[in-house]
Amino acid sequence: SSEVLEAIENVIQDVIKSLAQKKAPVLTLANRSDWRNIEFKDSVGLQIIPRCTTKQIRSDCPRSAPKFALMLKILSMIYKMVQSNTYATKRDIYYSDTLLFGSQSVVDNIINDISCMLKIPRRSLHILSTTKGFVAGNLSYTEEDGTKVNCTCGATAVTVPSNVQGIKNLISHAKFMLIVEKDATFQRLLDDDFCNKLSPCIMITGRGVPDLNTRLLVRKLWDTFQIPIFTLMDADPHGVEIMCIYKYGSVSMSFEAHHLTVPSIKWLGLLPSDLERLNIRKDVLIPFTKQDQNKLASIQKRPYIACQPMWKKELEIMAASKLKAEIQVLTSLSSDYLSRVYLPNKLQFGGWL
Repeated sequence: SSEVLEAIENVIQDVIKSLAQKKAPVLTLANRSDWRNIEFKDSVGLQIIPRCTTKQIRSDCPRSAPKFALMLKILSMIYKMVQSNTYATKRDIYYSDTLLFGSQSVVDNIINDISCMLKIPRRSLHILSTTKGFVAGNLSYTEEDGTKVNCTCGATAVTVPSNVQGIKNLISHAKFMLIVEKDATFQRLLDDDFCNKLSPCIMITGRGVPDLNTRLLVRKLWDTFQIPIFTLMDADPHGVEIMCIYKYGSVSMSFEAHHLTVPSIKWLGLLPSDLERLNIRKDVLIPFTKQDQNKLASIQKRPYIACQPMWKKELEIMAASKLKAEIQVLTSLSSDYLSRVYLPNKLQFGGWL
């Protein structure tokens, strides 16, 4: 915490120095949305390059002055929280003055900018993000406040903890981990008692694009147990993108890649080639939209696809067919095809990439 306080004090000192010299204060941070500032490393994923281009938030420019003021406001809130050892969620910060901040996304963006500027992970700033992910299966742990949590598969899942760093005494006999893109599929597998039927496993869903806590938990489970991790996604560009976030990280959080990515994650399904192999009827597939085409084209250009020839092939199949499929499409074969046939076969015979 002294490191955080010192980092904030340095920023404020620079502001005061500029004012003393009758100069307009500026805040300088890495330009984290620019692909040219990102390098891809097999072992880490997407990370910011050391000599990256920066952007300035100026106090004397009408376009950036409001942002400059909001950054100082949030810095002062973080400083007080770290001093008093209290925590707040991003929503708490937004609701402390909705008129001032205007929208939740403004707050979210500024917090990421501050984290990037100070080079300090968001958790250390005493800001918790609200969790939307679920975990179930062969796993138990103790939360920071001493609460014991048991995720063993009932029909209900446990919410991903909001302070993943603080959990300890993790115990599991799971043979693998399955990341499921969507909540509906996750619930279906729970109902089918998938966690216990095949061999003990841990299931996680970020319910779409994963939040920070879900990604932190996946990484923590990987660090702790070193078991294979598979993803079960829709066979569409959006599903591929979500899987890449778990595996390689995202451009906007590339300054934190070391804590968030698990490059050993495998793509289990739904593969575009599975649709042909299983003779899925064309009338249950969904035609691409223009947006799908653009998203797929942008994914195909990303640096990590070049080192994944099998993935590249699957994306080419998807691009050629211009068709996409949700995992639910397997119910056209039989209602429990996913848990009874598809997943057991894949896991037994190595049908992943």
